[in-house]
Amino acid sequence: MVKYLTIPLLQIVCLSTASLYFWTAISQSEIPLTKFGRPDLQGFWSNASLTKMERDPAYAEFGLLIPNDKIDEITRNHPQVVRQDTDDNQVWKELPDGADLSLGRGYNAFWVAPGSRFALINGEYRTSMVTRPENGLIPYSDEGLELRRENRAKYSGVLSDQVTMGTDGPESRALGERCLIGMGSTGGPPITNVRYNNLYQIVQTDEYVVLHIEMAHDVRIIPITTQHRRKDIKPWFGDSIGRWDGQTLVVETVGLHPLHAERHYVAALSESARIIERFTRVSQFEMLYEFEVEDPVYYTENWSGEMIFAASNEPIYEYACHEGNYGLLGILTGARQLERESQ
Repeated sequence: MVKYLTIPLLQIVCLSTASLYFWTAISQSEIPLTKFGRPDLQGFWSNASLTKMERDPAYAEFGLLIPNDKIDEITRNHPQVVRQDTDDNQVWKELPDGADLSLGRGYNAFWVAPGSRFALINGEYRTSMVTRPENGLIPYSDEGLELRRENRAKYSGVLSDQVTMGTDGPESRALGERCLIGMGSTGGPPITNVRYNNLYQIVQTDEYVVLHIEMAHDVRIIPITTQHRRKDIKPWFGDSIGRWDGQTLVVETVGLHPLHAERHYVAALSESARIIERFTRVSQFEMLYEFEVEDPVYYTENWSGEMIFAASNEPIYEYACHEGNYGLLGILTGARQLERESQ
């Protein structure tokens, strides 16, 4: 339980637009400190939001900011909001034909919690987490796009833009399917949000900051130091080190594990990639997360973005990933059966 959270979560979710503006404007003098004198980032946080990493073409006309007089209508008509309002009424054998599986129809609305509002930062509703470039899109170079295609071919057995995973063995499946890394870059870097399991727990001492991610129980242990590990040691989430810049925790990450870097759900990264993340407690109830990605192999320029983490009074429960994970077994078993039938 977050000791400084005095408003029940349900009330926070249901706050009016006017209340949300006030919520983001609480004085920094009220920000709690640890016994070490640093901003207290500890507690449970959520980054669930309708705002995603890249800008949806439907919002291109607005640029980064959604006009205040449009926000209610756009929120009401967002596919995820419509789905939450209607999906639970669907009946078995009357479900869609699968054409919209890319929208997450593998789950009905009961199982997803993507957020019900667009991100609000400094009183402004955002269309994307990416703030640079201005178009809100990740600036892949031609070489970067080709490398992505090659990575997909390497790990899926196809050379196309269709995400079709291989079936030779578990190693050819996505890391998330194998319960090794949470799906959707929930652990980062950079961190993004997904359809569900958007909770985080932060624990800190004077020497370490630990991010416990609800999705797959990923954990990032970030030492407060100026020295990186040896270059031949490549953790799943990279070699992250932290330092304090005034009221902001600055985290620098290099050396992601090659499998995670190449298959990164949000943005592929090379061995030369460098990611800077900033965590700033901006109120009793909010933490601003900023990031910048530097990778000349994949991108034409450095790109950056930001999102808000909202304090939550919901704890993180067990993420039982492999228990009942019959999907992986079924996919591989089905592939072997098709091979036998083709002989």
